Amino acid sequence: MITLQDLHPAKGSTHKAKRLGQGIGSGSGKTSGKGNKGDKARTGGGVRPGFEGGQMPLTRRTPKRGFNNARFAKMFQLVNLKTLESKFDAGAEVDAEAMFNARVIRKKDIPVKILADGELSKALKIKAGAFSAGAVKKIEAAGGTHEVV
Repeated sequence: MITLQDLHPAKGSTHKAKRLGQGIGSGSGKTSGKGNKGDKARTGGGVRPGFEGGQMPLTRRTPKRGFNNARFAKMFQLVNLKTLESKFDAGAEVDAEAMFNARVIRKKDIPVKILADGELSKALKIKAGAFSAGAVKKIEAAGGTHEVV
């Protein structure tokens, strides 16, 4: 049986820290292996990632083109039909408040989109921000209703 006092790191996986600045005779004294002066010898020295010594950096030299929709994209919380099937009883009115209380979604203020993954055998009255086409078919096939809010 292994006990706490028997635990130790694998052989060769740990090393003693190099003791710097212990006198010139030690081989790593005076400048502590940092050479003479300059930015790399200073505390916190060195250059930021992407800095090319004052030359125009590659990221700024390359042309930029195209459009990114990220700022304008609508964000949805995604909920699958199989989740609604397991969390709600037949005839239930399913809206953001009900989904939040059933811990299906995490935030009330972000709109919900219902997706078609899974089967729906109960007639549910579902109110959400958006529905996939497949989800609408499955909801209606089960005798339920959907409403975009």
